[in-house]
Amino acid sequence: MILRSLMTINSWQGTLVRSSIAPMISAFYFYSTMSVNKLALIRYKTIDSCLRNRMRKWTLEELIKKVSEVLYESEGITSGVSRRTIQADLQVMRSDKLGYNAPIVVKDKKFYCYSDPEYSIMQAPINDGDVDKLKEIVGLLKQFNGFNYFDEMTEMIARLENSLHQKTHPGDLHIQFEGNRLLKGLEHLNPLYQAILQKKSLLVEYQSFRATQPQQLICYPYLLKEYRNRWFLIAQQQKKTGLSTMALDRILSFQELVKEKFVPYKGIEFGRYFDDLLGVTKTEKDRAHKVILFVKNYQAPYVLTKPIHHSQMLLSKEPDGIIIRIDVVLNFELEREILGFGDDVKVLSPRTLASRIKKRLNAAAGYYDG
Repeated sequence: MILRSLMTINSWQGTLVRSSIAPMISAFYFYSTMSVNKLALIRYKTIDSCLRNRMRKWTLEELIKKVSEVLYESEGITSGVSRRTIQADLQVMRSDKLGYNAPIVVKDKKFYCYSDPEYSIMQAPINDGDVDKLKEIVGLLKQFNGFNYFDEMTEMIARLENSLHQKTHPGDLHIQFEGNRLLKGLEHLNPLYQAILQKKSLLVEYQSFRATQPQQLICYPYLLKEYRNRWFLIAQQQKKTGLSTMALDRILSFQELVKEKFVPYKGIEFGRYFDDLLGVTKTEKDRAHKVILFVKNYQAPYVLTKPIHHSQMLLSKEPDGIIIRIDVVLNFELEREILGFGDDVKVLSPRTLASRIKKRLNAAAGYYDG
């Protein structure tokens, strides 16, 4: 049950540190049978997701239908949910019974929504009793440390324990993880993850950094990928070939398209697809290049102990530095990584990459002329 809960990701903001582990903490919070039963929590969470979706108007009947669908998909419940139950759920969410005080309003005497578009019940702080129960769960997880199957859980457990310690001992910091508290889009993690699992087509309202207006895109989601504390959705757009990469912090909203048939991904498995890549920028036609870099002695120990890419090989040691090779796709993230080393790294091959780096360094130097 605990391991399944780990995969039920949802962003929870409030008293705990906002980071990539926050969704996992939220999963524990919702599925540890705390102050109310599991099915009620699933209903509250589903209603919350609906009311936060500003692209659609929600009648009571539509809320009933959506909650029934989720209960069937997640728990196999075929009996649906009654009108009275959803009305009672809305009252509980509006009240202080669970600490939500949700600003639920009815517009045009028909449509339910939040009066505050930024509100979510996921922002509600947990009480001391819930913290104690979470500590019990962390204690149980720590017992699995040391088993090979759970190696990847070590950092997650440390993050959980640290967040809980900060809740009970504010300011008493013993471990600090990398994170960006201003990062947007984390609230999309769980709904997108569920859409991927359940193979749901989506209508996504997306505005890239270069666009002056948002676009509405019909897409089929396949993968969520994190790179440098930023999350991306890998999907295919309707009537387009190839994969699209959308940053979650540029997704304004999205909704499920019930009548749009899902198009499954038929390319190579994603473990191999991203194996020759730094970052997330790649087309299916891109292939890895043999990139040869000279690294000065000053940066050599850093590069040797923290390889630029897992394909990195040491080719030779020179009096003033080392020569290494990495096999990667030539993309923006690779250029940014190389430029980050300044004059301590030189591209020896391929020539096209060396030319691009030289051009960008000359342009940067030009900013300081005069």
